[in-house]
Amino acid sequence: MIHLKSAREIERMRVAGQFVAEVLERLRAEVAVGVNLLDLEHRARQLIKDRGAVSCYWDYAPSFGSGPFRNVICLSVNDAVLHGKPHDHQLADGDLLTLDLAVTVDGWAGDAAVSVIAGTPAPADQQLIKATEEALAAGIAAAQVDNRLGDVSAAITEVGHGYGYPVNDQFGGHGIGRRMHEDPHVSNVGRAGRGLRLRPGLTFSIEPWFARTTAEISYDPDGWTIRSADGSRTAHSEHTIAVTEDGPMILTQR
Repeated sequence: MIHLKSAREIERMRVAGQFVAEVLERLRAEVAVGVNLLDLEHRARQLIKDRGAVSCYWDYAPSFGSGPFRNVICLSVNDAVLHGKPHDHQLADGDLLTLDLAVTVDGWAGDAAVSVIAGTPAPADQQLIKATEEALAAGIAAAQVDNRLGDVSAAITEVGHGYGYPVNDQFGGHGIGRRMHEDPHVSNVGRAGRGLRLRPGLTFSIEPWFARTTAEISYDPDGWTIRSADGSRTAHSEHTIAVTEDGPMILTQR
């Protein structure tokens, strides 16, 4: 079921979204060669605790994972792109790290992700991140009242294919509100003019992710971490937005 949000509810979601954005920016600034993923996890835990927020990930056990998830942030390195479990790994020069965070503040959720490179960036990795950011911007721009959900998905697909990247249709964005995952599913693959009509008050995340040379995925033995099936590098960008009469509102603006 899809729940349209009032202006007041959207504002409460914006509060949560701004906190998510602030945490991601603080963690992003700490990413460097030699930093351990577990240090970033514990830093995120402390920031969430200090704010009185609640992690959407802790103890989360959806059908697509091997739950419960016992971390507060997803940290995915290089060929890992989604649901990466923080573990004892020191970032090496050139590692591509995606940070994905979702919390609730006073009962309302925000969800966002950003990819960043530790140390010396490879141009191909910079391009991969740029492509996800451009696809995210294109998807957001398409989230206009009376457009269709397929317009958002098609905009993401067009950017990915324009860079020559395959696009996976299994994992994408999602509705969000009181819970991190609500209806509708927001695929990264779609056809313009198809799907749900966008109405004011609809809130959802848009999260394009690309692997350099495949749309196929594989899972780590931990049952959570998703990687490109061929080991190619990956990147992921995400915002939570609200559809309004004045255009799309980014609730996790950094």
